[in-house]
Amino acid sequence: MEPLRIGILGAARISGRAIVEPAKLTGARLVAVAARDADRAEAFAAEHGVERVHASYQELLDDPEVEAIYNPLANGLHGPWNLKALAAGKHVLTEKPSASNAAEARQVRDAVHSSGLVFMEAFHYAYHPVMRRLLELVAKGELGDLQHVETTMVMPPPPEDDPRWSLPLAGGAVMDVGCYALHAQRMFTPYAGGAPRLVSARAGERKRLPGVDEWLNADLEFPNGATGAVRTSMAAEEVEFSLKVVGSRGEAFAPVYVLPQRDDRVVVTTKEDTWVEHRGTRTSWTYQLEAFTGAVRNGAPVLTDADDALATMELIDACYVAAGMTPRPATAL
Repeated sequence: MEPLRIGILGAARISGRAIVEPAKLTGARLVAVAARDADRAEAFAAEHGVERVHASYQELLDDPEVEAIYNPLANGLHGPWNLKALAAGKHVLTEKPSASNAAEARQVRDAVHSSGLVFMEAFHYAYHPVMRRLLELVAKGELGDLQHVETTMVMPPPPEDDPRWSLPLAGGAVMDVGCYALHAQRMFTPYAGGAPRLVSARAGERKRLPGVDEWLNADLEFPNGATGAVRTSMAAEEVEFSLKVVGSRGEAFAPVYVLPQRDDRVVVTTKEDTWVEHRGTRTSWTYQLEAFTGAVRNGAPVLTDADDALATMELIDACYVAAGMTPRPATAL
């Protein structure tokens, strides 16, 4: 299979883990990178073996050898540059969320449908065996009927000048870590009679940053009567990225479901026994890039496609509104 030819928008720190390492492991080519700071782009290319540097994001999109782009820009730049990449005929692997709000995510979804290109939102955890096993336990009835899902995504605060605190750049706890917790709730839709609906949400603003959520908790309900609880914060004492699913006959717990390469345990407890399964520490980003490549090369289905991204963004917006806040503003380029 021909190596996927990737262009990287920006020189974000996450790119090393999320695209550079997986590209090396899967044989993909890192054709080009562009960043606002030319020196930073040159340094990134030299460090990571990227073939060439472009002077601007648009110049990268115009490169005919680039067939797919990875978009790790600040949240507020996801939507605009995803739209530009699709208009340029490029397949898109975008960091989450795919857009600043549901209206913009709908624009992206419509552009994907009209283009026929592959679009994947980078909820990488969804492609790893840890999450697949949690879903399998429910699907096969090993835990009985689904009753409750708890997703926790909390972390200590980033620096005050971090873009994740910027309202114009679509920042906030929900947009950075909470989106994982909400998306993971939606992953149980096939086993709960349909998608979860928001029951209530509560949030707190970051001091001196009106409109920017420091934390948000939400309660959900599935059509079959199962409940969901979401806890997210960017002002916690310690990191906790966990998922617990409870059924009528037992429960399963993944202590670090979004970063299974750090901890690949799935702890299963039933009335009869408790056991620990290890599902492998191969990175979730590598599984993700393999899935993306398979979609581009072979037309394989995409789990976190543009329709899924829109549904998640609608739930994020609903949480903001229910908590008395406003959805994130779109960024005009």
